[in-house]
Amino acid sequence: MNAMLHPKSEAEIVELLSSHDIYPTIQRVIITRVLFEKCAHLSAEDVFRLVNADNRHVSKATVYNTLGLLAEKGVVREVIADPTRIFYDPNTQPHHHFFDVATGQLTDIGADQIHVSSLPPLPPGARLEGVDVIVRLRPEK
Repeated sequence: MNAMLHPKSEAEIVELLSSHDIYPTIQRVIITRVLFEKCAHLSAEDVFRLVNADNRHVSKATVYNTLGLLAEKGVVREVIADPTRIFYDPNTQPHHHFFDVATGQLTDIGADQIHVSSLPPLPPGARLEGVDVIVRLRPEK
């Protein structure tokens, strides 16, 4: 497996950021490391809490701005499964998600497990970038 899909060392994280035209500041490296170490769907609040767990002092604004930059540059994906929270997903390969509305847990679904058979015509001047399917789950009563 390509190490750049799951960078572990600081050098790999610096290389990943640089390859996406992101200047690798200390804070950006720390934030990116948290995302890829956990290899989970984390909210900005989760990342902020984890980044500062070791008595670091990375501001909330730096975390939010860095996550936005990482998503904009394609290092992570933004997943809006809940209107009150954006998740950041280090898996940028095509895939979909289950979202448990009771627990807030987001789980990957392989791209080959969901088939979209048709889409409406795109507006003039638009091109399709992707289709994200979120299957919302609720526990049975």
